[in-house]
Amino acid sequence: MEQASKAPQAAPDRYRWVIVIAASLLLAVALGQLVNGLSAFFTPLETAMGWSRADIALINSAGLIGLALGGIGMGWLADRIETRKVILTGALVTGACVTAAGFASSLWQLYALFFVAGALGGGALFAPLFALVGRWFSTGAGLAIGIVSAGQAMGQGGIPLANALLIESFGWRGAFIAIGIFTLVLLVPLALLTRAPDAQAAGAAAPAQRVPNVPTPAVVVLMSLGVIFCCGLMSVPLMHLGPLVELCGASGSEAGSVVLVMMIAAIAGRVAFGKLADMIGALPAYMAASAWQTAFVYLFTQIDDISLFYLFAPVYGFGYAGVMTGVLTTIRALIPADRRAGAGGIIIAFAWGGHGLGGWLGGLFFDMTGSYGLTFGVAALAGVLNLALLSVLGWLVFRSPADDPAEAAWEGAGEIAR
Repeated sequence: MEQASKAPQAAPDRYRWVIVIAASLLLAVALGQLVNGLSAFFTPLETAMGWSRADIALINSAGLIGLALGGIGMGWLADRIETRKVILTGALVTGACVTAAGFASSLWQLYALFFVAGALGGGALFAPLFALVGRWFSTGAGLAIGIVSAGQAMGQGGIPLANALLIESFGWRGAFIAIGIFTLVLLVPLALLTRAPDAQAAGAAAPAQRVPNVPTPAVVVLMSLGVIFCCGLMSVPLMHLGPLVELCGASGSEAGSVVLVMMIAAIAGRVAFGKLADMIGALPAYMAASAWQTAFVYLFTQIDDISLFYLFAPVYGFGYAGVMTGVLTTIRALIPADRRAGAGGIIIAFAWGGHGLGGWLGGLFFDMTGSYGLTFGVAALAGVLNLALLSVLGWLVFRSPADDPAEAAWEGAGEIAR
């Protein structure tokens, strides 16, 4: 009898790691395509179709705008219907839209396909999957979310390289079709594995988290404005590092491998900056990562040798990776739990919007000047503006009354990891 009573408890405990692995792979493939997978297509589309880099970058921007808008709506929907249905929709739409992109004959078709892929594909995966993982872990949710986030980072490095190799073998149309079919074959079964935990698997509720006495609207406004600049900076290397490396004489696959090296370092960075948030607080760790990417981003334009790109890309990637971790942990530290989903959805929507804007402006500045100097210079300036806004937010947290638990976000964030 005792063995029989223990058996039901073991299965849910093990299955939560199935959820983590499934979520990691789902986000790796889907977000790898939507966030920066198009970077491998710049040169092929420019050569084959005669489109400018700004016009090509706008395809990616359309996907990210869709992701921003869809994330709010699909996250709301996932709270009201079976989560698996939402995630399955995301897998099907993402794969179908990427496959259809291989048959596109005009820019507007690619804009429409990537917008839908972002809104109903990635939007149905990003927020619902992170919420689902959190529900399976009453304790240790930080580690689980970090693993899923690291999986996404791996996809953002691996998908551009895979796309570059597919383009070399099948051309840009064949590459879209191949990666789209692969997406359907892999993600649909993974989506079917997802399910919400039962009451026993979910465990006891986590203890209430203390937050600083900073008005939530002020946090939302400052962070939303900040992530526009922060993610606008971030998008420039993600979208334009590959083309920049190609300008130095590298092949498409070599350029893709530089991005992959950067993203491998980013996996370690996401874990390291999560630990840093536990030690010094979520907001200071976020500011440290933001300062890192701001200080180093322009140096990419000073490199003209492929071997130096391989050395410098992981240095940049390790620090920049802490930004997304910082955004998520700062939202958790500064916003009460009962308002976190709605407020966080708004902030993340602005983040994806900034990501799309930065990628498009990067292409536009290249078309205007014929080089990437202005693109990466403006990216660095955007980082400075983000740090200024974060400093204002830090001042609001720091000046909270001494008897208020502001130190949970500023001096220490151990509760975040738990």
